[in-house]
Amino acid sequence: MSQKRTFKDWVIATRPWSFPASAMPVLVTLGYLFWKGMEVDWTIGVFTILNVVLFHAAGNTWSDYKDYKSGVDREDTVGGLSIVSGQFAPEEIKRLSLGLFAVAIAGGFALVWLTGITTLYFGLAGALLTVCYPWLKYRALGDLDIFLTYSVLPMLGTSFVATGEVNLSVLLLCVPVGLITVGILHSNNTRDIEQDKRAGIKTFAMCVGGKVSAVLFCLEMTVPFVWIIAGVILGYFPYWSALSLVAVVPAVKNAMQAFRYNREGMSALVGVDEKTAQLQLGFSVLLFISFIVAGVL
Repeated sequence: MSQKRTFKDWVIATRPWSFPASAMPVLVTLGYLFWKGMEVDWTIGVFTILNVVLFHAAGNTWSDYKDYKSGVDREDTVGGLSIVSGQFAPEEIKRLSLGLFAVAIAGGFALVWLTGITTLYFGLAGALLTVCYPWLKYRALGDLDIFLTYSVLPMLGTSFVATGEVNLSVLLLCVPVGLITVGILHSNNTRDIEQDKRAGIKTFAMCVGGKVSAVLFCLEMTVPFVWIIAGVILGYFPYWSALSLVAVVPAVKNAMQAFRYNREGMSALVGVDEKTAQLQLGFSVLLFISFIVAGVL
């Protein structure tokens, strides 16, 4: 392939707009642990964020490669355009993915050396779920994979590498943060129901149908805020966490756009996945700030 590409082109091929899905669970967990009065190793925490994002980038490119090889992504596909647009050859994206995996794995072993063998178990589980994601997605288990990979595992793992012990209370954060992340995938799969049928795969959105999927997405946009309110009332989160409710505005907008699916079909959901990633960024940063403020005051 003779087409000249810049470094920016290679970065865009990793779908960086989606990185809040992997970075924010770690950031929010660090803030939560700080509020709980635990001694947090912030240097390790930042390193963890960078390494998790590297794994995410590797997973994105691996998924694009597998989707192309499986016939999921074609010329008329909305997402995953790095290959079908002709900008990159399939083998180039595959090599990019393997290279990113290699760097991320090296970073993972560095974390194991710095923090202990327990980190290896979290890393192996995350790497396995990342590599197997396309296979699981094609069998309606992609949503579960994403919830585990981008909420449960990084939150528990972060609690260990940053404090030296696994703090199960961080699982309280899995629902609000995890549901929004699953919403990124769910809106994508709802939009692509017809195209995925053509490819012969079965996503969770296909199993429940477009109308139910739209309703589920709306729940993924609203339940996190109900969870935060309940957590504040019950004392699981500081009252400062109500600051994250500011993000309910874009969440409601996303939900309203999803409801248009019944009238407009696939076109109604174009761009909702990126908007949901932006929501994750805003919501999680506000939640992180609330924990830091509560911990300081």
